[in-house]
Amino acid sequence: MKATARAHPIQGLVKYHGMRDEQLRFPYHDSISLCTAPSATTTTAAFEPDRAGDRYVVDGEVVEGRGAERIRAVVDRVRELAGFDHRVRFESENSFPTNIGFGSSSSGFAAAAVALVEAAGLDMTRPEVSAVARRGSSSAARAVTGGFSHLRAGANDEDCRSERIPVPDDFAEDVRVVAAMVPAYKETEQAHREAAESHMFQARLAHIHDQVVDMRDALRDGDFDRVFELAEHDSLSLAAATMTGPAGWVYWQPRTIEVFNTVRELREDGVPVYFSVDTGASVYVNTTAEHVDRVESAVADCGVDTRVWEVGGPARVLDPDEALF
Repeated sequence: MKATARAHPIQGLVKYHGMRDEQLRFPYHDSISLCTAPSATTTTAAFEPDRAGDRYVVDGEVVEGRGAERIRAVVDRVRELAGFDHRVRFESENSFPTNIGFGSSSSGFAAAAVALVEAAGLDMTRPEVSAVARRGSSSAARAVTGGFSHLRAGANDEDCRSERIPVPDDFAEDVRVVAAMVPAYKETEQAHREAAESHMFQARLAHIHDQVVDMRDALRDGDFDRVFELAEHDSLSLAAATMTGPAGWVYWQPRTIEVFNTVRELREDGVPVYFSVDTGASVYVNTTAEHVDRVESAVADCGVDTRVWEVGGPARVLDPDEALF
């Protein structure tokens, strides 16, 4: 009863913000994202009937406290579906920096859900598994289905699950993401918890449904500029809601703003390039294969480390010889 899975983190295009149900992690509204590869989380999970207690290890560190509670929410859901109460040994590794705004919770809980479901011997579709992953992180649902995915809001596991959005092959193959790494630790749970207390939140809800429709249409058409212009605007909308909540969260750092300005200067020079940020200081810089070298060089000149990513696929089960233990 052991399995290993790998998942890619997500970049939010239409980002979710706030949860109507904190325990089941039902978001207030729909969200759309793309997975970024080859950045990934690899997780091995084993249900062991004779084990005395669960053990969770991430990047070599034993996870306790709130982190363990979130993993346990996914583990308990799989145990419930499988009809047993075996303890679990769980180890996970990330290939990219975590807690700086690049979606490590999405790939982490997606890989966890896929590995746990496989280890438990459950026969589930990717959308069904996405509802399991959502118990750890709403964004993880979209990392399960991969590519360009849409998580629908709902009040049950049948409605609140992720699905792939079909896009033209040449569009997906042409997208490049320059990751501008601004190493400022961030914590998103409190921001989600207080989202509805911002006076800007109702304004966000008022326009988000049209934005989801526009994003789906742009993706199906393979319209690069429209997709990432929408994502850039949504980043600013999200920031308005987080910055005007009770805690006044301001995640951006001086180099975050410098990257924004660099992107706008490149765009004025005719380069197809747009910025996007989730809840954090790091920046996704979206461009095309033709222009990625110029864009990466300009972003690196801002004094940040960079990586170049492509669109990643769904979470998947790995061969036994790739297990972490």
